[in-house]
Amino acid sequence: MTTKKLNIQEFLDQDQKKDLLRLLTAGSVDDGKSTLIGRLMFDSKMLYEDQLAALERDSKRVGHAGEDIDYALLLDGLKAEREQGITIDVAYRYFSTAKRKFIIADTPGHEQYTRNMITGGSTANLAIILIDARHGVITQTKRHTYLANLLGIKHVVVAINKMDLEDYNQERFEEIRDTYESFVTKLDVPDVNFIPLSALKGDNVVETSEKMSWYHGPSLLEFLENVHVSSDRNFDDLRYPVQYVLRPDIKFRGFSTSVASGIIKKGDEVMVLPSMKKSKVQSIVTYDKELDYAFPPQSVTVTLEDEIDISRGDMLVHPDNLPRVERQFEAMLVWMDETDMNLSTQFYIKQASNNTKARIDAIKYKVDVNTLEKSNIEKFKLNEIGRVVLTTTKPLFFDPYKKNKQTGSFILIDPVTHNTVAVGMIIDKLSSKELPSRITDVDKAKIAKGEALIKPEEYEKEYNQKGETIWITGLHGSGKNELAFSLERKLFENGAKAVLIDGSSLRLGLNRELDYSPADRAEHVRRVAHISKMLNDQGIITICSFISRNESLRNQVAEIIGEERFHMFYMDATLDYCKNNKPELYDKADKGEIENLPGVDLEYQAPTNAKMAFKPEDNEKNLVEILDYLAVNKIFPVH
Repeated sequence: MTTKKLNIQEFLDQDQKKDLLRLLTAGSVDDGKSTLIGRLMFDSKMLYEDQLAALERDSKRVGHAGEDIDYALLLDGLKAEREQGITIDVAYRYFSTAKRKFIIADTPGHEQYTRNMITGGSTANLAIILIDARHGVITQTKRHTYLANLLGIKHVVVAINKMDLEDYNQERFEEIRDTYESFVTKLDVPDVNFIPLSALKGDNVVETSEKMSWYHGPSLLEFLENVHVSSDRNFDDLRYPVQYVLRPDIKFRGFSTSVASGIIKKGDEVMVLPSMKKSKVQSIVTYDKELDYAFPPQSVTVTLEDEIDISRGDMLVHPDNLPRVERQFEAMLVWMDETDMNLSTQFYIKQASNNTKARIDAIKYKVDVNTLEKSNIEKFKLNEIGRVVLTTTKPLFFDPYKKNKQTGSFILIDPVTHNTVAVGMIIDKLSSKELPSRITDVDKAKIAKGEALIKPEEYEKEYNQKGETIWITGLHGSGKNELAFSLERKLFENGAKAVLIDGSSLRLGLNRELDYSPADRAEHVRRVAHISKMLNDQGIITICSFISRNESLRNQVAEIIGEERFHMFYMDATLDYCKNNKPELYDKADKGEIENLPGVDLEYQAPTNAKMAFKPEDNEKNLVEILDYLAVNKIFPVH
């Protein structure tokens, strides 16, 4: 019994020491990705009896392989995937052999699921690109190869599948290989291998096939078991991004994280970023023991000989090997949100253990992942990829993605929804001379003419309203101010961007040098019109309460603001009502103490072209009617 226990323990220890290969499969619809992985698991004896029984039963019921077992059902777990015979979501599967452990990401082939492939391939060491031997290299093949290259995957296996449908023809295999090689030379993929196979029949999947005796390479599983990926990690540049400060008691203060790259040793001199303070590594601790050194992707806690202020987001590095410490950099960006990019948004950026805010300063170009052509665009939509320039609020510690995936990658998070809207791969820093101006030559020409850089429709979309003027006219005491102030309050409660302009406030400041003569009254209103126009141009609703005593003056106001944006309402109150409402003012006019009061010694012309005329006795009813008018005319949708 003791011997048996020892053998089991030895087996478990040996299994624990096996290295892990993360890989993804990609290909066009019906190229056989899921079938290939299912076949790998089946032929490598990694399925239990109940799984085999369920697979045989499901193959007869919903399979797409005729009389053969449909191995794709092992991975296509979603109901929609089984019904359509396609992969939609990323399916992860784990299996192991005597030599190695494997985590496989089966990624969807459709272009609309590009973000799913990016997610599935973000941690992969190797990519299997499937090609249907009947169709050869197609657009999707190029797209998936480009995405693998973008993700920094250094090992690519081109699995030319369904060779059984091409009678295992060597010339067909070589033709496809040559076509693919002529394309992949344009990219930076250092290790490309070609394997002809039939996933459905099992040829060259686990065992080499006698049906393709002209092929002298390894089977797919043999290649996966032996491909060397450990050197892909960066062991040269120490990057230790602190995730957590560990203080279990007063005597211990350590800094915990997983080693992003490089090797950290006991006694090493290290520098803390951003403070640039130096110390030496006192100990490297795990949950059960101390280590002399640690390397990626080990998770450890490091203590230092000196008391240095270190917190989450700081980074330990070797003093003679520093990362970039910058606020501006270029990156390749994959847009992953259903909502289009908004360049005015200040996103949250998460890079290594660092969190701060970032803005997108410029879009250099968009890449058509099907043709590799570059084009200029104003914003990204779902699944689009391109090169951008970003600026962060505080400096980040990073390396180019090609040199160090762990410190060269980041995600952008929407500040409102908190959705991850994009993933990025840093290309490199930018010098101050290379930094883009957010003002283009076209913009400069507009500025020279005094034209706005923000379009009215942009304001309208952002504010959910139109920048227009509500002009309320009537005599002193007619109730126009009560309506104007009530309207401002109601719009504010509903989230509108509105500004109230009334005569009394302006006469205390901007127009204080103007008197009440007919000429100065006209100048007073003319200035109000220009202020309203400026605010309307910036998407703001203005509410103006002014007597504006005749048609000529009101027409001039409409012309300045723009007749299509000018909405006039008339407070139709009798002179007796106005006198009762403001008796002191009208008493002074009757006694001759003040002059040029409209309705008394200065003519007031009631408007004939007002949108609505209101009686002052029912302010609530008037308010409802004007709000309805704004909603019907799509100026502001009051809830």
